[in-house]
Amino acid sequence: MSDWGPVFVAVVLFILLTPGLLIQVPGRNKCIEFGNFQTSGASILVHSILYFSLICIFLLAIGVHMYLLHLSTMADWGPVVIGVVLFVLLQPGLLFQLPGHNRQLEFGSLKTNGKAIAVHTLIFFTLYAILILAVHVHIYTG
Repeated sequence: MSDWGPVFVAVVLFILLTPGLLIQVPGRNKCIEFGNFQTSGASILVHSILYFSLICIFLLAIGVHMYLLHLSTMADWGPVVIGVVLFVLLQPGLLFQLPGHNRQLEFGSLKTNGKAIAVHTLIFFTLYAILILAVHVHIYTG
């Protein structure tokens, strides 16, 4: 039986914490900026720490699961580690942006837009679901 809880939590956090969509900390000109569709290495680092903290709370402390049976009482760090790594690597504008502002694919622009966030969210969802639900990547700790 597949647990969709980590996938749901990871995708929602990816969307909400993408720098520049709702909030950017630190912003380009202020400590906090809202809806500026900009990003930077510093804001990706801050948002990644927030992502890590929140995904740990939801998956490990609260234990959000979406299936009928709870199969294990051990902490599974797999969804956390995979979520954080994908969160960083798939931030629009950091490594790449699809679609870009001037071309279909841009590299290292540190800018984003609504379409790029949607496309990167779909890529995040697909990769996360494959790794968690199909490949069954788990890192258990006692």
